Amino acid sequence: MNFRCVTVLMATLSLSTPLLADALVVVVHPDNNTQLTTDDLSRLFLGRVRTFPNGESAVPINLAEGLGARETFDERALSRSSAQLKAYWSKLVFTGKGSPPQEADTIDEMVKLVATNPSIIGYVPESAADERVRIALRLE
Repeated sequence: MNFRCVTVLMATLSLSTPLLADALVVVVHPDNNTQLTTDDLSRLFLGRVRTFPNGESAVPINLAEGLGARETFDERALSRSSAQLKAYWSKLVFTGKGSPPQEADTIDEMVKLVATNPSIIGYVPESAADERVRIALRLE
């Protein structure tokens, strides 16, 4: 390997290290005791269901586009790229069959929203999940 290849490889690894070191977790209000699967999560965030498996109302919140955690969530939880999801929601909005989840601009805002409403479900890097929220599912 030449020096340029090694430099590019090192830069790529340094950019991906935070995501590898910090798993993404799905968070809910501490009073929400529902158990979730990745299938439940997918149905909630794709607008196919509006309730948790226990029948309680569910309000999914996405992180803003462009945040690395959002792209990771799209791929790990929904098995789609951000571009595929944008097309999916465009079609549903155009036909009047649905609208995408609202967005939190920052990870801190996501934690605050989830901590104040038992119906909200969101996701954050594991290091951001504190005592204000309960981890319902870990995405690796």
